[in-house]
Amino acid sequence: MSKTVERGEPRGSEKGASTPQPNGVRERPAYELFNKKTQAFIYNNQVNATQRMLDFDYVSGRQTPSVAAIIHPTGSDGLCKLFFGKREILVPMYKRLERAANEHPNVDVMINFASFRSAAASTDEALDVPQIKTVVVIAEGVPERRTKLLRAKAKRLGKVIIGPSTVGGIKAGCFKIGNTGGTIENIVESKLHRPGSVGFVSKSGGLSNEVYFTIAMNTDGLYEGIAVGGDMYPGSTLLDHLLRYESDPAVKMLACLGELGGSGEYDIVQALEDGRITKPLVMWVTGTCSKAFKTEVQFGHAGAKVGSEAETADAKNAALRRAGAIVPNSYDDYGEKIKQTYERLVDDGVITPAPEPEVPVVPMDYAKAVKEGIIRKPAAFISTISDDRGEELMYGNVSITEVFERGLGIGGVLSLLWFKRLLPEYATKFIEMAIMITADHGPAVSGAHNTIVASRAGKDLVSSVVSGMLTIGPRFGGAVDGAAQMFSDAFDRGLTPQEFVDEMKRKGVNIQGIGHRVKSVNNPDMRVSIIKDFVFKNFGSSDLLAYAVGVEKITTAKRNNLILNVDGAIGIAFADMLRSEMTREEADGYIQLGALNGLFVLGRSIGLMGHHLDQKRLKQGLYRHPWDDIAYMLD
Repeated sequence: MSKTVERGEPRGSEKGASTPQPNGVRERPAYELFNKKTQAFIYNNQVNATQRMLDFDYVSGRQTPSVAAIIHPTGSDGLCKLFFGKREILVPMYKRLERAANEHPNVDVMINFASFRSAAASTDEALDVPQIKTVVVIAEGVPERRTKLLRAKAKRLGKVIIGPSTVGGIKAGCFKIGNTGGTIENIVESKLHRPGSVGFVSKSGGLSNEVYFTIAMNTDGLYEGIAVGGDMYPGSTLLDHLLRYESDPAVKMLACLGELGGSGEYDIVQALEDGRITKPLVMWVTGTCSKAFKTEVQFGHAGAKVGSEAETADAKNAALRRAGAIVPNSYDDYGEKIKQTYERLVDDGVITPAPEPEVPVVPMDYAKAVKEGIIRKPAAFISTISDDRGEELMYGNVSITEVFERGLGIGGVLSLLWFKRLLPEYATKFIEMAIMITADHGPAVSGAHNTIVASRAGKDLVSSVVSGMLTIGPRFGGAVDGAAQMFSDAFDRGLTPQEFVDEMKRKGVNIQGIGHRVKSVNNPDMRVSIIKDFVFKNFGSSDLLAYAVGVEKITTAKRNNLILNVDGAIGIAFADMLRSEMTREEADGYIQLGALNGLFVLGRSIGLMGHHLDQKRLKQGLYRHPWDDIAYMLD
């Protein structure tokens, strides 16, 4: 799991990656935090932000993804499938930062999406990793004391913290931090997919995105932009980044947005006055409207609060203007000042605008395309019985709340899910009766026997029950379906009970649903009696069951155990019920689909589970069939 790999390609060295130095980190100038080969760790599994970074990589023409791995402290090691342009890649995921660092020695940036509760601790851990030189802390609400300690530690180690409370930043055409710049459409419109000449820094992430567009409309575009975050004590300051841009020969002009509160802007004033900043600086301090309020106002950022006259936006703007910064009269003409400065540098030959490169098109995600209604795709599945997409689960057209409010019970739910309609109360009661009657038939039948054997072999409940279920078929349980089909066919062809019996005799075929090993006319099966009584009292039509009773009179005259058995009674009565509530064609269709066998499967699963639990509760050992019950005939 040592590399970010493309699906279908063998793992190996990454294309275009620079050669790591002995300590694993690429050499770069002190002023440079990111370049086109920079790779980062994403701390916490932020799939959307990671995908946006990879989309930016693609339109920027990067050869390698900017995300080397994801640190998922509450998850486990694995792989995350994402897109790099049109191709899918697998990005490694690690539970521990230490392992990720060992596997990816070239990574020197960590983008920390941890919550404010754990952001400080995880940032501190990252600073202890020698190869990590830059940590971006996204979370708001990190305690100021912890931030101060982290900032001091980073300074001592020669590292950089961006944030807390930041959206991050972007180096145009090279590297994007998380969600900076918004969607890929905004990225391209703001020309952030290729480098310009302007270095920009701000406290506000939201205003940064706006200014990126302003810069794109008035210059050849952004070179790098950083949002240091709105806290009182950010990990790095406006001046820190302006000085980096001052040292970077690719940056030809500077732009900055400050805000009322604090004294960081006066550090910039001092740098202008002592010559540490010589490049043209267009700067505005927001919050001049504060003087319109009669009382002290706390603006959006923790640091945007005036404690003295010197901390007002007006005082800072005046000091910057005196020190030589290009300060507009208001934010409204900030873009115009940027444009004038840029055009002067072009006229002086300091900036030579480059031709616009062709922008690769990032394929639209399928989910987004569907949402916008610009594509259609045949569904892989069709469901007409239930829907869990809305606020409430639906069984057919009945919400789950209504199921319970109306007391529809198992019979009602089954009728909705099997037959796509709510059957009358007599029918739902009959369904429940059939389930109760078929629930079990002792431990000796094949299904229960198999379940018991599997359970005693140490198998789990599902495996044991499935072992028993697999015996359901033509010889076990199949008579439910078979009886319904056979008696319906004879009745529909107009055969009398005697003609039906004679026909089966001529064919040499047993009549499904007739006959019992133990029960007889003199020892009736009470389950059949219960079914008969209920059907004849409650069904609107019971023609098939009456026909079956006529057949039973003929068969029992020959032998008194050739009675209508429970499988036959259930199957035939169920066919009567279906024919009472739907067309004959539709009712016969459900019988042909095996719905009645499904009824036996549903009911009998209750008993099979009971047998499994019974064996486990009794702690029964492995079953071995006795020798004396096997006829060994080897000759």
